[in-house]
Amino acid sequence: MRRLRNVKIVATLGPASQDYETIRALHEAGADVFRLNMSHGRHDEIREKHRIIRQIERDLDSPIAILADLQGPKLRVGTFGDGPVMLREGDGFRFDLNDAPGDAHRVCLPHPEIFQALEPGAGLLVNDGKIRLKVDTCGADFAECTVIAGGEISDRKGVNVPDVVLPLAALSKKDRADLEFVCTLGVDWLALSFVQRAEDVEEARALVDGRAAVLAKIEKPSAVDRFDEILAASDGIMVARGDLGVELPVQRVPPIQKRLIRKCRAAAKPVIVATQMLESMIESPMPTRAEVSDVAAAIYEGTDAIMLSAESAAGKYPVEAVQTMDKVATEVETDPNYPAIIAASRQVEGHSIADAIVAAAREIAETTEIKVICCFTQSGTTALLTARERPGVPIIAMTSQRGTARRLCLSWGCNCVMTAELERFKGAVVNAARAARAGGFASEADQIVVIAGVPFNMPGTTNILRVAPCDERLIFNTDPG
Repeated sequence: MRRLRNVKIVATLGPASQDYETIRALHEAGADVFRLNMSHGRHDEIREKHRIIRQIERDLDSPIAILADLQGPKLRVGTFGDGPVMLREGDGFRFDLNDAPGDAHRVCLPHPEIFQALEPGAGLLVNDGKIRLKVDTCGADFAECTVIAGGEISDRKGVNVPDVVLPLAALSKKDRADLEFVCTLGVDWLALSFVQRAEDVEEARALVDGRAAVLAKIEKPSAVDRFDEILAASDGIMVARGDLGVELPVQRVPPIQKRLIRKCRAAAKPVIVATQMLESMIESPMPTRAEVSDVAAAIYEGTDAIMLSAESAAGKYPVEAVQTMDKVATEVETDPNYPAIIAASRQVEGHSIADAIVAAAREIAETTEIKVICCFTQSGTTALLTARERPGVPIIAMTSQRGTARRLCLSWGCNCVMTAELERFKGAVVNAARAARAGGFASEADQIVVIAGVPFNMPGTTNILRVAPCDERLIFNTDPG
């Protein structure tokens, strides 16, 4: 299913989007990737959503990526004996390991690892950062704090600890069970929550064992500080602005977002911008102008994908939210200023033959009448490098590996087409011409660029580029190979 835009749309499934008709409507409206949030839903519910997505994929003959998002460690306070408590600025308040019900002066924080890492002066955030406290003194089982920003605290509210790296296991017991379940089920991407260091990604990758691509969610200051090593260990990145905006001053998030997108693009790894993109559409059929500008800004920055969370999972207007994102993306990418903005952020990252091939393909396509770049890829690397260039013409990613086609649904500009395994380059050119015509990318009178690696079916061998006619009769008459 050809899109008239390059940026991809990720839609989260939930109570508002769990039947065949709605999920199909979301895909037809523009959703390229479906996110399964493992924080919600039983395994049997997740399995049913997976089955429906794969059925839609077969019915429409259109590769669809499935991203399973692990819950990650959830830090929460205990309970209060007499209901919610109001904390006021300047008050003292204690967190400890005593599981007795809390009151106006203390509450249980059943996470000894937090106390192990805390130091005087560190901050503690409660209830999505609405309540802020500073640690005055602390020990192995307590923290005496002063309230900096007050508010109501009640049972099981979440806690954030932005100033320290917590000695938490990268994956909880639930995460490990969920990981094995979704990998056995057959998802394409696995997202890791609250990543703090590269070792968190490497631990998950060992358990995944090649069954899915691994994506790290950047939602903690420690992850921003160690981003380069996390990026190197990951197959993709999600800029999860919700928790990131809780743990950091909100004004720091936009420049961080821009910086991380550029680094991901330079590394040829897909990046998603997520959280609160069209949040008003949970209740309203129309977004705010600020939300539209936020979505547009991420697209101008060159992100691979933009994501809907509650908007499509639990909102009243899930299909309309996807349609809105699709319209915004299409409008931005047809802006005459867009190519220049994208070109200005292009970085030369590598000096391999493959890097030179894809750069030449983009240059040829943008300075001649070439209609499309067709790249043959086994592992997906050639397509990712081509997407990194952000060419001004469409990309057709051709592969015999269905898993590769699905994973590339997350990557900028990649129109994924299944092809048979090939032995000769002439066959690749013929298949590319047919795919370009069938998808409406080019006519018989046009020319295309074909990128491949010879010998075929060997990852990492991108070494050949050809400008070819889209009329296969001319290919057979002129190509001896």
